[in-house]
Amino acid sequence: MTRRLTMAQAIIQFLKSQSVARDGREQTFFGGCLGIFGHGNVAGIGQALQQNPDFPYYLFRNEQAMVHAATGFAKMSNRLRTLVCTSSIGPGATNMVTGAALATINRIPVLLLPGDIFARRNVAPVLQQLESTASQDVSVNDCFRPVSRYWDRIQRPEQILTALPEAMRVLTSPAETGAVTLALPQDVQTEAYDYPEEFFEHRVWTIARSRADIGLLKQAAEWIRSSQRPLIIAGGGVIYSEATGELSEFASRTGIPVAETHGGKGSLHADHPQSVGAMGVTGTSAANQLAADADLVIAIGTRFSDFTTASKTAFQNPAVRFVNINVAEFDAFKHAALPLTADALQTLEELGSALSSWQVPQTYQSEIARLRTAWDEEVDRIYARRHGPPLSQGEVVGLLNTTLGPRDIIVNAAGSLPGDLHKLWRTRDPKGYHMDYGYSCMGYEVAGGLGVKMADPSREVYVLVGDGSYLMMAQEIVTSLQEKIKLNIVLFDNHGFSSIGGLSRAVGSGGFGTEYRYREEGLTGPVIPIDFAANAASLGAYAVAARTYEQLGAALADAKKQDRTSVVVVETDYNDRVPGYHSWWDVPIAEVSESQAVRAAREAYIEAIKKERYFWPAPAEKTEPVVAEQVQLAKG
Repeated sequence: MTRRLTMAQAIIQFLKSQSVARDGREQTFFGGCLGIFGHGNVAGIGQALQQNPDFPYYLFRNEQAMVHAATGFAKMSNRLRTLVCTSSIGPGATNMVTGAALATINRIPVLLLPGDIFARRNVAPVLQQLESTASQDVSVNDCFRPVSRYWDRIQRPEQILTALPEAMRVLTSPAETGAVTLALPQDVQTEAYDYPEEFFEHRVWTIARSRADIGLLKQAAEWIRSSQRPLIIAGGGVIYSEATGELSEFASRTGIPVAETHGGKGSLHADHPQSVGAMGVTGTSAANQLAADADLVIAIGTRFSDFTTASKTAFQNPAVRFVNINVAEFDAFKHAALPLTADALQTLEELGSALSSWQVPQTYQSEIARLRTAWDEEVDRIYARRHGPPLSQGEVVGLLNTTLGPRDIIVNAAGSLPGDLHKLWRTRDPKGYHMDYGYSCMGYEVAGGLGVKMADPSREVYVLVGDGSYLMMAQEIVTSLQEKIKLNIVLFDNHGFSSIGGLSRAVGSGGFGTEYRYREEGLTGPVIPIDFAANAASLGAYAVAARTYEQLGAALADAKKQDRTSVVVVETDYNDRVPGYHSWWDVPIAEVSESQAVRAAREAYIEAIKKERYFWPAPAEKTEPVVAEQVQLAKG
C-alpha cells in the first residue's frame, strides 16, 4: 500500500507519527512547527502544514529567534521533545545558523527545514541564490554543515525515506543530539511520490539508559574510596537524565560536595548540605576553594567548558584525578579521566550500591559546612545592599530570588547577568534555572523563554534580559501576544554592555566602545536615553519602569497580575558588579601596547597563565578479573 503525497506533505505526516519513550513513559516527540514563509517554502512545507492543522504552526518574527524558542522548548523538556523550524531560502535560512550553533553546542535537539535552491537547476540563479564557480551543488545552506549534528540536502522526494529516520536517530540520541538540518529544494518540496504506508506508521524511539563498563565502574568506586577530598561537578546531563533525586541521595550518603555548571545548576536544592553552588569563573568561593585542593573530581554530564575549569586553573592539586560520567564518549574522556560512558541516573545508582556506607572524612565535612556558611553570608550581604539608585544588579537578583515562587523559572543567556545569577541564585527546582552559556548568545532570552513557556504552560516564566540583548532580539514579544503565551520580562537597563565593559577594564582598555553614548570625541558623550518601557508597550506588552528597590517590588507584583506579557524595566549601575571568587579566565592581552594599563594587565596575565594545567592519565593499576558477584553488586 502506498500514499501519493508531495515530499513536504510526507515529511509532516512522518513527523506527526514519531514518539519517544524513557522509563516506560511515552510522549509525542514534535510539538509543532515554528516558521516564517517565503518563496522557498510557502508552496511546499507551508502548504503541507496548512492541510495538517493537528500539527500546530507558529508564526515567528525572526528565524534565529524561532530556533532559540525550539531550543528552550527542548531543554525544558529534558530533550525528550522538540519543535521543527522552517524557513525560506537565502537570508531566512542563514538567519537560523546562529540558532543551530547554539543548539548543537548545548547538545539540544532541534530539527531545521530551510528551503533550498532548485534541484533541477534550469532556472538558476533563482532569487537569493549564492553561485559558485567551482560547483553547482552549493548553496548558503552549506553553512549549516559545521553547526549541525546531521546535515542532508534532499534532491529527490524518495530520499526522505532514508534521511528522516537518520534525522530521528540523531535527534533522540543523548550522546549525538544537536541541530539536525534537512535542506529542502523548493521544487522538490512540491514533487509527489508514492510513499509506502509503513513509512507513516507510529514509531516509538526508546531513550535507553546506557550502563558503564563494570570494570571501570569498580575502579571508579575504588578511586572514590581512596580519596580524601572528592568533589562532584554536576552538569546539564544530571538534569536531562532526571537524576537530581539520585544525586541528592548519593551526596547525602557519601558527604561529597556538589558544585554546579550553568547547565547543571538546580541539580541540588540550594539548601542541601552538600551543595556548594556554582563552579568556575562565575563560581562561588566555596566551590572554587574546594576545587583547588580536590584530589578527585567526579564530573557528571558536563563538557568541561573553560568557564567550568577556570581555563584549566581550577584544579591545582598535583595528584588530582577525574572520573567522568557522560553519555557522550567524547566528553567522558576529557581531562584524561576514567571514562564512565553511561547515563547519569543509572551510574549514580550503581556507584551508590558499590560504595555502600562509605563517607568522606569528618574533617572534610566540617570544612564543607564552614565554606557553605561563609558563602551564604556573602550572598545575604549582596542581597541586602541598598545601592543607588541606580540599583546594583546583585540586589535586583536578590529581590527576584525572594519574590519568585519555588516552581517559577528564570531564563537568561549572555552578558553580566549569567555570572551574577550563577553565583547568587538559590535554586529550589531542577528546572527553575534556564541558561544558555554554551554559546552565550545575546538575544536568546525572550525567544528561549517563549519556548520554555510552551513546554510547560503551568509555570511562571521570568525572562531576565540586559538592554544589549533586548535591543538585539525582542520582537518575539509580539509572538507571545499572538499566541497568548504570557512571559514576565525583567529588563536590566545599564546603558551598555556591562559585562564586556568590565572585561575591557580588566584587560587595560578602560571600557572602550561598550557604553551607549553619543559620539563626542569618540563615544564619550552623554548616555543615549532609550525608553524601553515605551518600546515594549508599542509591541503590545504591559510595561512599567521602576527605579527604586520598593518600586521594583511593587512593579513585579503588578506585572504578575497581568494576563499578557509584561516588561518591567529597572535601571542598574553599569560600574557596580559582583566580584569573582578564587577564579580566573584566560583572555589573552596585547603583548605590546602604548597603554600603561594594557602593559600592566599583560604582566598580570603572564603570571596567571602559569597556573594552567594539562591533565594526564593516572598511573596504570593492576586490575582484578570481574566475577559474577561484582556484577551483581553493581546491579544493586
